[in-house]
Amino acid sequence: MLLHSIVGKRSCLLIPPCIISSVNNSIRNSNNFISTSCASSTQTPTIFNSSALITLPHHSNRKTSRVLNQSSPSLSLLPSYCYASIFQSCIDQRAVEPGRQIHAHCLTGLGLSTVITTKLINLYSVCNYLPEAHFLFDGVPKDNVFLWNVLIRGYAWSGPHEAALSLYHQMLNSGIKPDNFTFPFVLKACSALSALQEGRDIHGYVIRMGWEFDVYVGAALIDMYGKCGFVGSARQVFDNILVRDVVLWNSMLATYSQNGHPDNAHLLCRDMAMVGLRPTMATLVAVISASADIAALPQGREVHGLSWRHGFESQDKVKTALVDLYAKCGSVHVARRLFERLTEKRVISWNAMIAGYAMHGHASEALSLFEEMEEEAQPDHVTFVGVLSACSHGGLMNEGWKFFESMVTKYLVQPTVQHYTCMVDLLGHAGRLDEAYNLIEQMTVRPDSGVWGALLNCCKIHRNVGLGERALEKLIDLVPNDAGNYVILSNIYAQVGDWEGVAKVRKLMKERGLKKSIACSWIEVKSKVHAFLAGDTSHPQSDKIYAEVERLGGLMKAAGYVPDTAPVFHDIEDDEKTTMICRHSEKLAIAFGLLNTPPGTRLVVTKNLRVCDDCHVAIKFISGITEREIVVRDVNRYHHFKDGVCSCGDYW
Repeated sequence: MLLHSIVGKRSCLLIPPCIISSVNNSIRNSNNFISTSCASSTQTPTIFNSSALITLPHHSNRKTSRVLNQSSPSLSLLPSYCYASIFQSCIDQRAVEPGRQIHAHCLTGLGLSTVITTKLINLYSVCNYLPEAHFLFDGVPKDNVFLWNVLIRGYAWSGPHEAALSLYHQMLNSGIKPDNFTFPFVLKACSALSALQEGRDIHGYVIRMGWEFDVYVGAALIDMYGKCGFVGSARQVFDNILVRDVVLWNSMLATYSQNGHPDNAHLLCRDMAMVGLRPTMATLVAVISASADIAALPQGREVHGLSWRHGFESQDKVKTALVDLYAKCGSVHVARRLFERLTEKRVISWNAMIAGYAMHGHASEALSLFEEMEEEAQPDHVTFVGVLSACSHGGLMNEGWKFFESMVTKYLVQPTVQHYTCMVDLLGHAGRLDEAYNLIEQMTVRPDSGVWGALLNCCKIHRNVGLGERALEKLIDLVPNDAGNYVILSNIYAQVGDWEGVAKVRKLMKERGLKKSIACSWIEVKSKVHAFLAGDTSHPQSDKIYAEVERLGGLMKAAGYVPDTAPVFHDIEDDEKTTMICRHSEKLAIAFGLLNTPPGTRLVVTKNLRVCDDCHVAIKFISGITEREIVVRDVNRYHHFKDGVCSCGDYW
């Protein structure tokens, strides 16, 4: 066994085999290097050809180590390019500990050249040892852009992102000009901070420097504008770059997907195919996610087929996106089949399936899957959002508290606003409104509109005016222009017959220029989406639709249905309320679906607001009378109606 340097008995330097191999390759390419033919530490190293290499024992199968004597003076005779090669290998392998040991050796022996220091800064940056990287950075001349880029990249990737922007400005003040590597890093920091104005300023500098047509800079600009919600600006950047690679296309697709523009995402995907670019995994995940967010199953299936045609059927990231798609589109059984076919079930895969069960009200399935996950993966904060959501949708109070407590004590996951929102919803639905309010008061993070909104919704369920008023006060501070919150309190007043309160809220909304969101439901039939508003008469089949509603109404009454006019929060006669109830948008969508699909066809309806109590009862009757499965996705969850029963168990 040959050694690259003399093995001593004092403190040692451990180098993994993968790094030794890389250094060996470097040495092979060298004309001369240090002789290692010496058999003992008393012999003097000589210079000879590349017959001697760092080697490992043949029986070593662990990432352990060839031992180099840290204190041996012969190590100081290693040429600097060998150290540079070793550090580069550490960078490639993200091997920070060997790098730290070699760094210590350099300090006690060789010393640090600018080249080696730059390598060390790079190593510490990519391994997220940023304080060490910054310390070294402060001690060397900063006269090249690469050195700045290395540290800016580290902060852009790992944070604090403000430090990346601060370094960028220091760099400009030092007279160093950014290049096409600098801009993507600082724009990534802007994306993380949603720092739109800073991003716009950098965009202006990009144009002045002539980098606006660079695909990497362009992709970073698109991502920045997308993360800040400025889709139009992102598209303008995309359109200005005429020579595009797949990364640029993917950035624009992700921007559409993240900002709720699924139709544009699908059109762009088709444009990408037309110019002859093969989709990548990122392409497919972005478009599938766009389809999932609006429950666009036909488009999602189209992309699913595209993924198979391009050979991505075995890619777990694509299959995980498909799990999410089918779950959000109401096909939770298909989602589970895809989940079971995953080669490797990562945490994100478990989370997607658990959340899918939760949104469909399948609480027992979600909790059972969580138990399986505990044996194979480490649950994270997203996992517990799904688990607590399942408990909330299933009314599982004891289980919810158990998971909330174990999340902190067993898994060391600190509660976020999403976890608190689930618990407030769970307590509130059960009528334990005071406990829900006390939990909000004890939160370790600042309550957001989701938390107070959950409490307000529960106040509506239980007609609690006092807490409802308090919740709205908090919501006005957080989201003063969200008309929906005012409407909920107005409805609470109406429920208890306080018409003066109703008038007061409506006056406040008028003064602030706020209007109630219009209820809308849509259904897809034969690859075409048909949307309906409450009382809508604009559809070409309007007469047939209302005739079907009336026919169903007669059959429902014969089966025992009695209209519940409580959801009509207007001071009008009961007959008028009944007429309004019958014209709700989801009933019109279902009537259209019944008229235009074969008997037995499953109907999927999406609504932008919560399904009202009367419609929930009515759809149960319709599912039994017509022998149809009817799936309704409202703003909160899925309802599966079949044989006169809803999957939510009337708990929502």
